[in-house]
Amino acid sequence: MSFSINGKTAIITGAANGIGLSIARQFADRGANVMCADMDEKKLIEELGEQTDEGNIRFFAGDLRHRLTIANLVSATIDAFEQVDILVNASRQVLPGDALDAEDESVKTMLDQNLMTALQLSQQVAKRMIKQAEDQPEGQVGSIINFSSITARQTRPELMGYSIAAAAVEQMTKSMALALAPHRIRVNAVAFGSVMSASLKLSVADNREWRDDIRRHTPLGRIAAPTELCDAVQFLAAESSSFMTGEIMVVDGGRSLLDAVSAPAH
Repeated sequence: MSFSINGKTAIITGAANGIGLSIARQFADRGANVMCADMDEKKLIEELGEQTDEGNIRFFAGDLRHRLTIANLVSATIDAFEQVDILVNASRQVLPGDALDAEDESVKTMLDQNLMTALQLSQQVAKRMIKQAEDQPEGQVGSIINFSSITARQTRPELMGYSIAAAAVEQMTKSMALALAPHRIRVNAVAFGSVMSASLKLSVADNREWRDDIRRHTPLGRIAAPTELCDAVQFLAAESSSFMTGEIMVVDGGRSLLDAVSAPAH
């Protein structure tokens, strides 16, 4: 099977920095048409340049927690590239909270940001993929890739909201995979450990002890670069994984092999 995504159109959220930006750049370099979506328009312009009507990479700025923004993103992608074949829900937020504080809003915030945005965008994109497939009698219609975390299984009290949202994303992935399989749309997820995302980079910038602790509890002994997730995501997007759906691919340097109590989850 081919790992090629040449000529395919992908929407990638969280594409202004870190993991999402790395995936967007790789997809564009491999010949895909890419719509980069993020709330931070300034950072999109900084990383991708001023918006043009040419080339295979465009961007869309907006808050995807709103249904109208999601509809506008899908419309903008169709206007630019006439179709959408791949969705990568890479947008996520890490927010610590107090598990014992009844007034703490971190669980709701994480569910809104990390679960509901991915679910609602997946539903809208799936509708478009199904419509596109009306004249396509066989073959893959589309691929949706969600982002989870090993905190779905190895949590810490201060990351309760993030962990709950990650577990919910995995269940959503499996449910959507079953719902969309008859339409030849595959839904999978990548659950990752310590990757030097924008949020982790900010967290460990002034905390060498934490950074060293993460490395000690990762069997491969290091924090991954954002680019190290790109090939895994491309594999799930391409025909190379054509018989995979509802799977949670773990990319964590072996972290999930360790005892949940001894390994710091992030």
